[in-house]
Amino acid sequence: MRKKEIIKTLIREFHNTELPQIIRRHKEIPINSGKIISIIGPRRSGKTYFLYQTMDTLTKEGTDKRKILYINFEDERINLKAEELELILQSYRELYPDINLSETYFFFDEIQNIDNWQRFLRRLYDSVSKKIFITGSNSRLLSQEIATSLRGRTLAEEIMPLSFNEFLEFKNLKIVLPQDLYDTAIRAKLLNYFKEYLIWGSFPEIIFQPENIKMRILQEYFNVMIYRDIIERYSIRDTFVLKYFIKRLAETVTKPVSIHKIYNDLKSQNIRISKNQLYEFLEYFENAFLIRQIRKKKKSVIKEELTEKKVYFIDNGILRAIKVFEGEDYGFLLENLIFRELYREKRDLYFYKERRECDFLIEEKIPIQVCYELRDEETKKREIEGLIDCMRYYGVKEGTIITLNDEDQFNMNGHEIKIIPAYKWLLREGDVFPQNKISLK
Repeated sequence: MRKKEIIKTLIREFHNTELPQIIRRHKEIPINSGKIISIIGPRRSGKTYFLYQTMDTLTKEGTDKRKILYINFEDERINLKAEELELILQSYRELYPDINLSETYFFFDEIQNIDNWQRFLRRLYDSVSKKIFITGSNSRLLSQEIATSLRGRTLAEEIMPLSFNEFLEFKNLKIVLPQDLYDTAIRAKLLNYFKEYLIWGSFPEIIFQPENIKMRILQEYFNVMIYRDIIERYSIRDTFVLKYFIKRLAETVTKPVSIHKIYNDLKSQNIRISKNQLYEFLEYFENAFLIRQIRKKKKSVIKEELTEKKVYFIDNGILRAIKVFEGEDYGFLLENLIFRELYREKRDLYFYKERRECDFLIEEKIPIQVCYELRDEETKKREIEGLIDCMRYYGVKEGTIITLNDEDQFNMNGHEIKIIPAYKWLLREGDVFPQNKISLK
C-alpha cells in the first residue's frame, strides 16, 4: 500500500473510532494560544491520554472531529522520512477538501520518531495552522531542545504522575470536605489510599495493577529511563558508575548531596571518573525526569548558585524501585512525596540550613517541615526549632509541619505553627495552607 493511502487509513480510523475513556487530569492547557503546545514529562505519566483529554474538550465544545488530525508516530504502519511528512497534509486535504487547514487542530504523538521533524513543524506553524500539539519521549524531546528547535513558537507543558486528588479520582473516591473526614468508613478508605500513594507512587498504570507485580513494572520503568533515555541517548560506556551514582542519590534523598564524597568513594575503589562526569550524570538524570534538585536558600544569589543541593525523585514508586526501605521507615518517602507536590506547583522552592534546618522554604515566606511522626519529644523539639529558626530568619509568622498522622496548632513565641497530616495537606488544590480555601480541622 502506498504511504499516502496508509496515512488516509490512519486518519479515517481515528475519525471513525470513539476517543478512549479517560479520567480527566486536574490540568488544562491553552487550546487556542497561537503557540505549539509541547507536552513533556516522565515516561508513562499519561502524556498521550492528556492529548485525548484535550481532544475531548474540543469535541465537547463543538469542534467537528474531522477538524482534528491525530497521528501517532509509534504506529508501526508509519514509515516516513522528514521530507515525506508533507504527505500527511496532502492526505488530509484529499479526504476533506472542504475543511480549511487553518481551522484544523494537529496532534502529533511521539513525533521525535521522525528524524529532523522540526523543519516540518516550523513550516506547518508558519504557513498552515497555529493549532498544533505534540508529545515526545523525554529521551529525545526535552524542553530546552524544543525551545531551540522551534524558536519561540512553543509553550512546554509538563505532565507529571498523578496528584493525590487525581489519584483518588482514579480510585473512584470522591471526597467532600470537610464532612467526609468525619465519616469513619470514608476516612479509613482515604487513609488506605494515602498509604498506597505514599508507597507505590502515582504513575497511572500502577494504580490498576495487583500489588504482586507493581514493583516489577516500576523497575521496568526505571530500566527504560536509564537505558533509553540516558545510556543510549548520551552513549554512556561506564554503565556501572551511572547505576552506582543513581543508587547513591537514592540513598541520600532528603539530605544534601556531596558529589565530592561520591567521587572519593569511587576513587577509593580504583574506579576512574572525573567530578565533571558525575555532574553531567546528574544533569542526565534531570533531563530524563528521574530527579529534581533544590538549592539551599541564601540571601546572596551568587552564593545560592554555589551552595549545597538536595536531590529528590520525581515519583515514590521510582525511588522504591532503586532504594530498599527497611520495615515501616517511610520518612524518606513522605518528604520525597511532599517535594513532588510542591514541585508540581512550580513555586520558588529551596531548603533552609543555617544554625538549624528546615526542609522546604517557598518564595522566602512559607516554611515547611516534614516529619513522619512526632511522638518522640526530642524529634518534635528539633523539627519545631528548625521551623522557627527559618521563620525568624525570613521574618514570617506562620509555619507548617507535615506528618503522617499528627495534628495540632499552637503559638510559640509569636509564631503560629500548624501540624497537619499529609493526606489532609494533599487534599488542598493549589494553596500551601489549606485554611486558605477550607478549614480541615
